[in-house]
Amino acid sequence: MKQLPLILLIALTLFGCDIRKSDKVDTQTLNEAALKAPTTVQIIDSVHNFGTIKEGELVLFNFRFKNTGTNPLVIIDAKASCGCTIAEKPEQPIMPGEIGYIKARFNSEHKPGEAHKAISITSNASPAFPELLLKGTVIGKTEEE
Repeated sequence: MKQLPLILLIALTLFGCDIRKSDKVDTQTLNEAALKAPTTVQIIDSVHNFGTIKEGELVLFNFRFKNTGTNPLVIIDAKASCGCTIAEKPEQPIMPGEIGYIKARFNSEHKPGEAHKAISITSNASPAFPELLLKGTVIGKTEEE
């Protein structure tokens, strides 16, 4: 019984402190600050030609870029041109001299024919990021399968 108040005190202390708050970055503040401090970027991969694939295959590719400026590069948004393509941006700023990646994933299910999937990047780069492009040919499923 003497330990019950001590256990309650420890439990309240642990649940009352949200340790994660100190690790969270206020992305809106970060984005606003980044836009006021532009940087330059060198695009290493702007186009990925995945060749010819069968319908239903996934294409995964990491577009590379390098922060060639003097300020941190902040990728604010990465949007694909359609729902069959997903673009994933880095969550942390890319420091000067570092290489960063935009991860792209294209799902070719129900997408036979020529594929040209664009990814638009919003960042503090000046000049702005060019569109990134996934392209290739998707061979449709035959009726014999």
